[in-house]
Amino acid sequence: MTKMKILVANRGEIAVRILRACREMGLSSVAVYTDVDKSSLHLRYADEAIFLGDQKQYLNAAAILEAARQSEAAAIHPGYGFLAENPEFARAVEAEGLIFIGPRPETVALMGDKLAARRFSRKAGLPVIAGTDEPLPAQLPMEMAKKVQYPVLVKAAAGGGGRGIRLARSAEELPAMVEAARREAKSAFHDDTVFLESLVQQARHIEVQVLGDGEGNVVCLGERECSIQRRRQKLIEEAPAHGLSEELRRQIHEAALKLGRALHYRSLGTVEFLLDKKNRFYFIEVNPRIQVEHPVTEMVTGVDIVREQIALALGEPLRLHQEDVVPRGAAIEARILAEDSQADFLPSSGQILYLKEAGGPGVRVDSAIYQGMTVGSEYDSLLAKVIVWGKDRRIAIQRLRRALHEYQVGGVSTDIDFLLQIIESPKFLTGDVTTTYLESFQPAPPVTAPELERQLAYAAALFAHRQQARPAETAGNRQVSYWQMAAWKEQMTRN
Repeated sequence: MTKMKILVANRGEIAVRILRACREMGLSSVAVYTDVDKSSLHLRYADEAIFLGDQKQYLNAAAILEAARQSEAAAIHPGYGFLAENPEFARAVEAEGLIFIGPRPETVALMGDKLAARRFSRKAGLPVIAGTDEPLPAQLPMEMAKKVQYPVLVKAAAGGGGRGIRLARSAEELPAMVEAARREAKSAFHDDTVFLESLVQQARHIEVQVLGDGEGNVVCLGERECSIQRRRQKLIEEAPAHGLSEELRRQIHEAALKLGRALHYRSLGTVEFLLDKKNRFYFIEVNPRIQVEHPVTEMVTGVDIVREQIALALGEPLRLHQEDVVPRGAAIEARILAEDSQADFLPSSGQILYLKEAGGPGVRVDSAIYQGMTVGSEYDSLLAKVIVWGKDRRIAIQRLRRALHEYQVGGVSTDIDFLLQIIESPKFLTGDVTTTYLESFQPAPPVTAPELERQLAYAAALFAHRQQARPAETAGNRQVSYWQMAAWKEQMTRN
């Protein structure tokens, strides 16, 4: 492989993930950072790091390009979020004579316009959810509102990440929901174009990972189930999707491949579908980038997706053939967020005073945190991802339960207890979940003060008993830290 330098235009766990791939491939790497990230972990993994400025600079295309010039990087990997799906940034990178590690700018632009994506996908032969293929007018005629089949979603044409979406249940509600969606779309995407899309009720979210060389050769790396979502943000993802017949799985894969070939797709992408209760599937969008949940696909296929993505960008041929992709076992990912599930999932910030990550057979942790690090509220609340593999879904769930119990963070609130409650729920265990499952799922109430004191007393008694059972020559020399006690306290409150 040609020796060159890659700049990673991102932060957090995905930056660390990409930088690790660069190191394995013998490629020099450059990290960028803002004033908030001066002590971030991704800086330690890069061969060099360039300061961008204030916390908004990850969105500053000019600053990223200047960092590339300064470091003499030959390629830019955008990761996910920030500028990853910005076609103008992709065009600017290529106009600079650099390699954009992602799809062609025109593909990013086409798939970023949800209306254009609907039209293109329908033309390519994919089933598309019923809705409007044209923008809603500035003033919505009441006659139009009365003809709509409710409930209906109002969606931002330039949307993504669950933003710019509102649900209207009646003609009377529709104008207000349109206005609310417009406002959020304008704020988030600087584009207030919205359209209508029928609501697929009791739907599952199934997405297919594809990899293409830009010349019409596309490989499917299997599907993922991403139905466990809170406020349209994914929390738990697994591969393969549970309970699909082989024929239905083949049809979904073939639809994704058909779209990839029609696009002459280059690089890594995800074709997303909704699956209704009658096992009818509908195209919803393409995410033209690496995704948060990519590790579950890596775990079941054995394919290093990021490595393949970089190799393609650097001019290597597509090394995978469809017959090379043989999924094995089951993998599940749980996102550990700095959020307080007992306080309406408000973001939590502070210093990580204690950290013990999970390990053992079949466990992978993708993270960018460390003990002593300060977690702020300037960026996304994702702290880490715990990914597990098992020979079947039952064992993968058991392994995830064990790994989440092992994972301990002190100093900031996390959603670990909430994740445990989800994976231990009867419907999750049987795979009977939809995208609205968490709307009615309530976390267990917090442990009351008297109950906590009782449990701590048990913990103290157990500790004292263990100390007495130790040989005299070792018991007196053993030092137990405050943070070990804090970890025991956390374990005791997780029944």
